[in-house]
Amino acid sequence: MSAGPQPSTPPVSSGGHPLRTWQRAALAAYQARTGAGARDFLAVATPGAGKTTFALRVASDLLRDGVVRAITVVAPTEHLKRQWAQAAAATGIALDPTFRNTAGATSSDYTGVVLTYAQVAAHPALHRLRCERRRTLVILDEIHHAGDARSWGDAVREAFTPATRRLALTGTPFRSDVNPIPFVTYLPGPDGVTRSVADSSYGYADALRDAVVRPVLFLAYSGEMSWRTSAGHELSARLGEPLNNEQTAAAWRTALDPRGDWIPAVLAAADTRLGQVRVGGMADAGGLVIATDHANARAYAAILRRVSATEPVVVLSDDPAASSKIEAFRGSRDRWMVAVRMVSEGVDVPRLAVGVYATSVATPLFFAQAVGRFVRGRGRPEMASVFLPSVPALLALAGEMEVQRDHALDKPLREPDAFDDESLREANRRRDTPDLVDRSFTALGSSAHLDRVIFDGGEFGTQAAAGSAEEEDFLGLPGLLEPDQVAVLLKQREAAQQAARRKQERTGRSPSASGAPDVPGQAGSQVRPDLRADATGEASADDRPTHEVITELRRELNRLVAAHHHRTGRAHGIIHGELRRTCGGPATGQASAAQLRARIDTVRRWEK
Repeated sequence: MSAGPQPSTPPVSSGGHPLRTWQRAALAAYQARTGAGARDFLAVATPGAGKTTFALRVASDLLRDGVVRAITVVAPTEHLKRQWAQAAAATGIALDPTFRNTAGATSSDYTGVVLTYAQVAAHPALHRLRCERRRTLVILDEIHHAGDARSWGDAVREAFTPATRRLALTGTPFRSDVNPIPFVTYLPGPDGVTRSVADSSYGYADALRDAVVRPVLFLAYSGEMSWRTSAGHELSARLGEPLNNEQTAAAWRTALDPRGDWIPAVLAAADTRLGQVRVGGMADAGGLVIATDHANARAYAAILRRVSATEPVVVLSDDPAASSKIEAFRGSRDRWMVAVRMVSEGVDVPRLAVGVYATSVATPLFFAQAVGRFVRGRGRPEMASVFLPSVPALLALAGEMEVQRDHALDKPLREPDAFDDESLREANRRRDTPDLVDRSFTALGSSAHLDRVIFDGGEFGTQAAAGSAEEEDFLGLPGLLEPDQVAVLLKQREAAQQAARRKQERTGRSPSASGAPDVPGQAGSQVRPDLRADATGEASADDRPTHEVITELRRELNRLVAAHHHRTGRAHGIIHGELRRTCGGPATGQASAAQLRARIDTVRRWEK
């Protein structure tokens, strides 16, 4: 039988739940494409948007109409195999998540199986034979994993070329290598670069507009870091200040060291935020700390135990009970989970509302996967809060949540902002031995203060010491807010802080008296006359340090750029690039106060 799904099919999933607007549009696109004879379809949708629901609706329709007789789902991890089987069962499709290559077959009670990409790579001929024997729909979840190694891509192609239909899904930016991903269409663009082409796309900005996902509030923490190199030299730097790559990496690692003060302060702030979210309407809200290695994860859990007076759930990559722990946490009301590598992709715990990004991985792919754990909407105006180190790479990613990238085959393998796929594989790699001690570096000490708050591409707030009233202004934001309400409250908080800061300085009290940290090397410094202006560019009588003036100007510029983005739809990076061409000068991070004011004035003229 060759008849395909009928376009008149009502937009209801087999489980009886109405499909979201983007899912209905994707289903219509799928029907149109396959009705024209295509076997492949690529759906790109932001984490939390409901790719699984869409895929299972497609599967239900194809099974109902007799187009296929079997379903094979390929997922990145063992945990996701179980998750897929549970979701399929809710729609009446029985999938076997325990299938093993050595068995070669499964019970006739099942309509299909769920595999990992590693399983397919281990025996592609077996899975090819299974597709040849029965008309099969293959669902390739997070299809970018088929490019993890050339052998994996070759195995996926060999195994599933005979499949009747193939549905590829991804919820994160594509990778940076130049290995074509099987069953994905690539076409040359106007710039001559060959890129992947999605048949249906639904980005974070779209999902936020439709209230499908939560808005994300990023709270970036800086501080003073001190460390000793392998040569015995003791160095210090302020996290987030302009540093070379080696210094940034060392300062970042120092911040994440559980023996310093940065991690305890940030975990305490995150727990305070979680308590506020719970009191403010999300009574079951949970928190997740994403750690780099086993030792740090256990140490973070011990700190959380003291801070929250509760027992965190610890999930390690070599723990055979990891999946069951995640499932138990999902259905509980426990406050905190600390995990290594296990929850960066695909794991569905909708009550997660507060996160701590306590890992040194800075790839766009991993970052998007990690943040995706907190944005899954539940039909209410819930807000997600993610605490992270004030590191330029992470701040840039936090400010560009809406950016969607395709897989380019012709670009150089390493660009300045390229995806570091080897680092991603290392971050997600399963390890059954403890992490090795790095003796080339010794963290000596750290401090923490709230550096800035990032929301919708804009930056808010003034520097605030950990535990200060100024920090509490942001930690105490309600947990149930619409996106426009978040922006209004953030502006109000920042305006109040700036007014209080100016009043204190006019009365002769130092900024640190309000809880803001003193900046080493800046005490008593005088601001140059051309820098004496507030973030709006108007004259100010206070003698603020240069770094405060420039910081506020940058934030004002970013707010204006974000507003221009929402009015025009143009990407933040393109707007910043045009401002540089129009006004001259270096990138925003290196621009002078005068150059920043010129750009602010230019954007304001655009908005008139």
